[in-house]
Amino acid sequence: MADSLETERTRLRRKPSRGAHNRDAIYAILDDGFVCHVGFSWEEQPYVLPMVYARDGDLLLLHGAQAGRMFRTLAAGVPVCATVTLLDGLVLARSARMHSVNYRSAVVLGEASEITDHVDKTAALKCIVERVIPGRWRDVRQPNPRELRETTLLALPIREASAKSRSGPPIDYEDDYAASVWAGEIPLVTIPLAPLADTRLAKDSLLPEYVKEYVDKVARGATSFRIPDVKRYR
Repeated sequence: MADSLETERTRLRRKPSRGAHNRDAIYAILDDGFVCHVGFSWEEQPYVLPMVYARDGDLLLLHGAQAGRMFRTLAAGVPVCATVTLLDGLVLARSARMHSVNYRSAVVLGEASEITDHVDKTAALKCIVERVIPGRWRDVRQPNPRELRETTLLALPIREASAKSRSGPPIDYEDDYAASVWAGEIPLVTIPLAPLADTRLAKDSLLPEYVKEYVDKVARGATSFRIPDVKRYR
């Protein structure tokens, strides 16, 4: 399969130097996100709706209620656009016009097809659950036939896509660099907090080790990589 996902529809025309079309760059963004925004048109009205997703190889897996208008429309094979955006920071410049954000985004275009086989649907649901918290699938009750019937699973092939990002400090006009106004970046990061137990939790239910490991791992990564020295921003 070709490494480049560039097509006429995904070619970047504004600031192409910030973009990429290779699978590694695009998949890295998809694998760091939890929510994608899916755009489609129904009866000449555009809609963009958020949903949890997972990537399984060269497929983007989407799931929702069988009765939902969105999934009935998408399952019919209409053109779809799935976008994942990760916000990494606010960029404060010396002029109002040059303010920006640091981000990573990926856009996937194509047509989704419905997964109908029960074994394949179960595998797709497992992929989505494991994407949220690795190790969770083996603990929870597996979906029964009724739940599978009531759930729509869609597979969107990743064949046309692009990635774009911005990082670093503000880019000001040369004449503005002498201005006595603070400029720089405010890094942003999503980190897990202490897990909150459900109020109806069974008394013999213990916090799983994989949850503890997930919280510790992500928190450590965010602290060592994302959060800056506060003194730098005083």
